Amino acid sequence: MLKLSHRIDAFLRLGHYLHSFSSKNISIDAPEPEKNCLQNLEETVQNSPAFNGWFTEANVRQMLVALGESLEKYKLEKWLKNYSPVIEENKEEKTVAVVMAGNIPAVGFHDFLSVLISGNKLLAKLSSDDDKLLPAIAGLLIAIEPGFDGKIEFTSNQIKSFDAVIATGSDNSSRYFQYYFGKYPNIIRKNRNAVAILKGDETTQDMEALADDIFQYYGLGCRNVSKIFVPKGYDFNPLLDVLSAQKTTIENHKYFNNYEYNKAIFLVNSRKHFDTGTVLLVEEEQMASPVSVLNYEYYQDEQYLHRRLVLVTNKIQCILSTSPDSYRGSTLNLNPQPSIIPFGKSQQPELWDYADGVDTIAFLVDLK
Repeated sequence: MLKLSHRIDAFLRLGHYLHSFSSKNISIDAPEPEKNCLQNLEETVQNSPAFNGWFTEANVRQMLVALGESLEKYKLEKWLKNYSPVIEENKEEKTVAVVMAGNIPAVGFHDFLSVLISGNKLLAKLSSDDDKLLPAIAGLLIAIEPGFDGKIEFTSNQIKSFDAVIATGSDNSSRYFQYYFGKYPNIIRKNRNAVAILKGDETTQDMEALADDIFQYYGLGCRNVSKIFVPKGYDFNPLLDVLSAQKTTIENHKYFNNYEYNKAIFLVNSRKHFDTGTVLLVEEEQMASPVSVLNYEYYQDEQYLHRRLVLVTNKIQCILSTSPDSYRGSTLNLNPQPSIIPFGKSQQPELWDYADGVDTIAFLVDLK
């Protein structure tokens, strides 16, 4: 088994390479096997839109850079600090089956990283919507550290012969996962979304950052803001002006079709809404919203907002605010406690910002 230090070094080098994918000028200062894999990943990035219309080249590059930034040395060390001794002592590899989603590019990377960094073997069932990127990234990782060869398997078939399961899907698929995988140690994730709290004193810069949280990856990620909470009497006009400026989003034909469809539904049903030309805003209690729709809900005061969030904690992936510190700890006594972050940071999670608030590393090191 590879030493933990060797695994960390390999992911550090992988992070360096991923960070270089901000443009087509990828690093060529690399040994031949790595250079070949870098070229393969570059071709995969460029061809991504042909396989999935939501995966524009710009979005894929944005994701790879974000993953690269997450793989910095101090972040890996901080993330693993409390687990390193246990990981080092564990000499028994387990095969962990990971059923991955495909809603945004390389969305299963954190599970990929967690399983391998903890010294286990990965058996990944990829979504047909995203079955090219992670294998290309895995090929680069193996070129960097051949010790990972034989530790990674991808399949599109039924998964067999594993010791534990991590499965990500919808509320409906979670029932299926629970039925089939309930007898194994498991993490089964359901639908969640990000919400944002506005107070009415946000600057234009704040709202532009919030627009990124709404529109990045066309709003398809579980960390995208699908709903905003606004105070009674909130003036929507400044926000609407900022959202209407996001013209590149509506240029994607898949997004535009969703926008046109939802707009027609609202018009036919005479449902009151705001139309920015890029997204539709509608008053709605639900946390999740269709593509191209942003839900909003009024709150009367902080006490009301707190009670409301407590009721829907299991639907929230993270909470965005211009003053996140004021909502951390006892102010929002939510269980599990979603990460509370500034505007503009929803799609830049830290390694310790676990999906659904479940500590993946703790789960993996506890496998017997």
